[in-house]
Amino acid sequence: MTKFARAVPVLMYHHISTSPGMITVSPEHFAEQMAYLAGAGYTTIGSAQLSAYLAGEPLPEKSVVLTFDDGYLDNWVHAHPVLQAHGLTALCFLVTSWIGEGPVRAHARSGGAMPALLNHHEGERAIENGEPDRAILRWSEIHAMREAGTFEFHSHTHSHVRWDQVSAHAEEKCAGLSRDLASARAALEQNLGAVSDHLCWPQGYHDADYRRIAAQAGFRHFYTCEPGSNYAGRNDDAARSITRLEVRNKPASWLASRLWVHTRPTISRAYLKIKR
Repeated sequence: MTKFARAVPVLMYHHISTSPGMITVSPEHFAEQMAYLAGAGYTTIGSAQLSAYLAGEPLPEKSVVLTFDDGYLDNWVHAHPVLQAHGLTALCFLVTSWIGEGPVRAHARSGGAMPALLNHHEGERAIENGEPDRAILRWSEIHAMREAGTFEFHSHTHSHVRWDQVSAHAEEKCAGLSRDLASARAALEQNLGAVSDHLCWPQGYHDADYRRIAAQAGFRHFYTCEPGSNYAGRNDDAARSITRLEVRNKPASWLASRLWVHTRPTISRAYLKIKR
């Protein structure tokens, strides 16, 4: 008898790096986590499958979505080769103004000298100082990941600016976000040939104005930093808000326990209510 997913956890990663720091999982723990997913029979699904599931289409019982925010270089260096080795896939949300040109750099299984990896705060400073190439993927690496089938790429805006924090009034905020989304769309269409209707909110922030402007820009699936699982019928709106589970720098046993909880809607809701 075929069993179908009752809920689909969406996992949130940022850095997979040997440089420790906030929102960072070590390469060793990431490799262990991915080996667990593959060995335990989990299926990593893409954005189109998730969209169909939220609209009512069935998915295999052990379905999970892997997401990576911001498009860090270490996603190529350490995450890509592990995903490729296990036949797993992930979504990456790109800040398009940060992406540069240049040849593909070495990764952990390609041989050659690997690039130095910055920790999160060092990467922030490099970006602020106009040196995003030290921390962020190049278009050549993005194309290599797409061609290998390990990653698909979506919008995380063009500038990663919180327009609610830098604008004097609502009209300025809305105009800034609208330009930002349009610039990201143009960059993705120029470099990848298309842009999806999946958007990840910078820093997870969204309000009624953000949601309205993004919907006007053609987005229908919105990735948040709010914890929880996702299941068909939870949200009948045309625009769907997707909750995610932040992955910690912990062994596979930690991830296994979280997936057990969040593939069961009733238990997931009860767990989150207790945690809050």
